[in-house]
Formats: sequence, structure tokens, C-alpha cells
Amino acid sequence: MRIPLTVNVGDFVGQIFVVVLLVVVAIFVVVVLFRSIRIIPQAYAGVVERLGRYQRTLSPGLNLLIPFIDRLLPLVDMREQVVSFPPQPVITEDNLVVSIDTVVYFQVTDARAATYEINNYLGAVEQLTTTTLRNVVGGLNLEEALTSRDNINTQLRVVLDEATGKWGIRVSRVELKAIDPPVSIQDSMEKQMRAERDRRAAILTAEGSKQSQILEAEGRRQAEILRAEGDKQAAVLRAEGEAEAIQFVFEAIHKGDPDEKLLAYQYLQMLPKISESSSNKLWIIPSEFTNALNSFSTAFGGSDAHASKPRPADGTTPTS
Repeated sequence: MRIPLTVNVGDFVGQIFVVVLLVVVAIFVVVVLFRSIRIIPQAYAGVVERLGRYQRTLSPGLNLLIPFIDRLLPLVDMREQVVSFPPQPVITEDNLVVSIDTVVYFQVTDARAATYEINNYLGAVEQLTTTTLRNVVGGLNLEEALTSRDNINTQLRVVLDEATGKWGIRVSRVELKAIDPPVSIQDSMEKQMRAERDRRAAILTAEGSKQSQILEAEGRRQAEILRAEGDKQAAVLRAEGEAEAIQFVFEAIHKGDPDEKLLAYQYLQMLPKISESSSNKLWIIPSEFTNALNSFSTAFGGSDAHASKPRPADGTTPTS
């Protein structure tokens, strides 16, 4: 036996519509929740527009928006950024083309101004850095540009910071990474530096030789002074020794009380030493030699023979 099935098409369609409606409502709720809740990471800021007009700036954390009315723009990085720009050709005051690399340190301080006051703040900072660099370096010659980096950095930072202030950007530092002069100028500079190093080396060598000669002369002078002092001390000590020896001999002779015979004998012993020098061509006998001979002869018994002969009144020696 077959039982006929009766299907109500209207009820079936109604059930399908309810299911679709519930799915659409659920999707709408999810979309609304997704567009209503925004989480902003730390060190970022979000600019919100309501119906195409600036409404507020979102801070880091959880934020709520009105869906389909509020629109969140791309997040703005509030951290300090470092941008290195490609080398830029710059003409110096002496008409030399140098290539300069720059590095700019900047930070966005106002997300609203950085969004609405300038179209592309990064490109604007680059172009402003290039034009300011050409103005500053254009008033310097090559030598000043190579030796005045701190001055150039300061001028660039002041100009950039003043110009980018209305964009909500603070330029904290500008550095010249490299200044490359033309190849021919580099060769000339290397030759100049080499010549300067050679000159300094020659000067140092001459100074060293001069100091060496001065020290040697000072050493010789000190040696001569010390030698003279030594000779002086030796002469003084020698003289003092001789004086003491003479004094000792004199005291010994005085204590011994020698007679004329002993003195005459000592005198005769000293006479041969007078002629010992090779330079003596003539030997002069002193007048005391006769008296010494008389004393010596008297000592050996010849005094009576001479004494028996009377001496003339005129002082001449009598003949036998």
C-alpha cells in the first residue's frame, strides 16, 4: 500500500528564508563588531575620519568606532626613524662636484599633521634635505666642506627642524655619512698628505738629531767638568799629602837635631839628581858646593891642614 507524501512548499521556503536571514544577521553582527573594535599597537597612532572628516586620533590600546561611519586611516609610526638617502651631487664654492651621503633621524610627533599637512612626509624630508644640503655646501670650498661636518650637520638640522615642524615631524639629527670628491682631487689630496707626512717625518728626524747632539754635548761637558773636578781634588789631595810629608820630615829632622856633617852628606847625595834630566846641557855648580866639600873633608880629618893655613885679609884662597 503506497502512502502519498504531501509537501508544503510555502513552509519550506519560509524555513529557508529564516535560516538565510539568521546567517545574514550573524554575519552583519560579526562585521559590525569587527569594524567597531580597533586595537592600536604601542608606538603607533591611528587617525579616525567620520564621514570623511577628521574626528580624532586613537592612542595605543583598545578603541571603539562607529561602524560604517568612522574610518580608520593607516597607522602612523611614532618611533624615531632613520633614513639614509642616496648620494647627492653637490657643487662647492670652488666649482668642484662632490657626492654626499646623508642620514636623517626624525620622529613624527603629531599624527594628524603628518597625515593632513603633507602628502608624503618621507619624500618631503628627502627633497628638503637635498636642497638644504646644496645651499649649505654651495657656500663652502672643498677643504671647508671636508673639515666642517659638525657645522654642516648643525645647519641642516636647524633648517629641517624648522621646516618640518608644521608637518608634525621633529628632526633630531642629521649626519653626513660620506663626502666623496672627484677622483683627480682625491689623487692630489693623497699626494699632498704624503708630502705632509714626509715633511713631518723629516722635521721629527731633525729634531731627534738635534736633541741627540745636544745631549751628547751636554754629556761631554758634564764629563769634562767631572774630570776637572777629579783633577782638582787629586791635586788638592796630592798637595796636602806633600805638605804633610814635608811637615813630617821637618819635624823628624828637628827632633833628630842633625849636625853640619850630616847635612853636607845629604847635600852631596842630591847633587847627581840635578843632572838626571836629558834636557840639561850645562851643569852649574852652586856656591854651596864648596862649603859642603869643606864640611865633608873636615868630617874625615882634613880640617887641621886647612885650618893651619891662615886666610889672607883680601879673602882669596892661599896657594901651597
